[in-house]
Amino acid sequence: MARKPASLFVCQNCQAQFPKWTGRCEQCGEWNSLEEETRAATPGRTTAATRKGGGLKTTRLDGKATPPARLDTNMAELNRVLGSGLVPGSVVLVGGDPGIGKSTLMLQMTCALAKAQHNVLYVSGEEAIDQIRLRARRLELDKDPKALDQLELAASINVNDITATLEDKRAFQVVVIDSIQTMWLEGVASAPGSVSQVRSCAFELIRLAKTLGFVLILIGHVTKEGALAGPRVLEHMVDAVLYFEGDRGHQFRILRAAKNRFGATDEIGVFAMTDTGLREVPNPSALFLAERHGNVAGSAVFAGLEGTRPILLEVQVLLSAKSSDGAARRAVLGWDSSRLNMVLAVLEARCGLKLGSMDVHLNVTGGLKVTEPAADLAVAAALISAATGQPTAPDEAYFGEIGLSGEIRQVSQTGIRLKEIAKLGFRQAVIPRHVGTANARPKAPRSLTIAETGHLSELVRRFSPAGKD
Repeated sequence: MARKPASLFVCQNCQAQFPKWTGRCEQCGEWNSLEEETRAATPGRTTAATRKGGGLKTTRLDGKATPPARLDTNMAELNRVLGSGLVPGSVVLVGGDPGIGKSTLMLQMTCALAKAQHNVLYVSGEEAIDQIRLRARRLELDKDPKALDQLELAASINVNDITATLEDKRAFQVVVIDSIQTMWLEGVASAPGSVSQVRSCAFELIRLAKTLGFVLILIGHVTKEGALAGPRVLEHMVDAVLYFEGDRGHQFRILRAAKNRFGATDEIGVFAMTDTGLREVPNPSALFLAERHGNVAGSAVFAGLEGTRPILLEVQVLLSAKSSDGAARRAVLGWDSSRLNMVLAVLEARCGLKLGSMDVHLNVTGGLKVTEPAADLAVAAALISAATGQPTAPDEAYFGEIGLSGEIRQVSQTGIRLKEIAKLGFRQAVIPRHVGTANARPKAPRSLTIAETGHLSELVRRFSPAGKD
C-alpha cells in the first residue's frame, strides 16, 4: 500500500529536517528558517525484483583516454579559469554577491560564443526580455548580426517548460540559467529558492545536460557569509564552481575557480568593470601597481601566485596610537587577520619591535584576497617600514613565509615569481635564503638582484640607518 505524502519542516540554512515547526532550528540555531515541504508519496514495500539492476560494465585502468573537447569562450581570462574552455556536457556553477556583475559576465560570454557560431540559450528567471536587451545595448553587444542569429533569450522560472524546449530543439550547445534560485519545479511543494526546489531543479537540468551533451551554466546567489545559497549538495553535483568576487565600489573583479573537474583549482581571471561592461585584464600586476607611490613608509610589494599566474600586489600598513579606553585595533582588508597577529607577535618576541600597543590597519590594494603564507615577508616589511618611518625601496619586491622562531621559509614557484618581478621593472627581490639540496637554487633574471634573508631580524636591520648604508 502506498504511503501518504509526508510533511516535513526543513531548515533553509542547514537543511535539517523536523516533524513540526519551531521558531529556531535546533541544529544550527538560526531563527525563522524552517519551511514546510511535502514529500511525494512513495510506494510500499520494495520487492527483490524491483531492486535488481542490470549490472555494471567494468574496464581496466590502463585503457586509452582522450582529453575532453573544449568550446572556446573567446574570453582569455574565462578560458584560463575554466581550463582552456567549456567542456560539452559539463555543468558550471557561477556564484557572487548581488550586483557584482555575474549576469553581465554571462551575457558577454554568450554573445562571444554566439559570434563564434555556437547555438546559445539564455534563460532568465529574474529579468524580463526587455531588461536583457537594454543591458546588451548598453554593453554594445547587439550590433553584431552573427551573435544575434545564434543567441536566443527566454524569461521563465518553470523547469518543465525549459526542459521541454531543450528536448524538442536539441540544437543548443550552451545553456545559461539565471539564476537557479528562481527556478520552480512542479511537484515540489515549496517556494522557489528553498532547499528542495534548488536541489530538484538542479537535478533535472543537470540530468538533461549530461543526456543531451550541452554545457549548462547555473548562476547562483550567495549568502551573507559568502557561501553559495541552497543545499551544499549543489556544489557536489556540478563539475566546476566559480566565484565572482570584488568590491562593488571598486573596478576590479576576480573570477576564481573553487572546484574544477576539467582544470586547475584556485586559478583566477581578472576583469575591470567599465561603462561598457567587463574588460579583461591580461597583465593585472601592472594594473594593481599603477597608482603605487614608492616613497611612502608602510608600503611593500608582494610577489604572489594565484593558481598558475604570478601577480604583484601592494601591501599597505598604517600604524597609529591606540585609544586610552580600549584594546589595540587590528583592521585587515584582503588578508588573514590571524596571520597578521602572528607576524606582529614574532616581530615583538624575536626582533624586539614593539607594535602590540598600536592600532594596525592593513590593506591589500586591488580588492584581491591573498591567502598564501608567502605574503608574510611583504607584510613584515610593510610593518617594519611603518614603524621606522623608512620607505621600502621603490624597485624592491618581497615574498616568503615566516615561522614562529622568526626564520624565513621557502615557498613554491620561486622562479615564476622572480620572472614576474623582473618583467615589471623591479631591480631587487628579497626572498628566503636557499638551504639544503632538495630544491635547486632558483635562477634569477640578469636584471634582478637577489637579497636572501634567513631570519626576520635581518629584515629589521635593513630598515635601520646602518642597514641603509
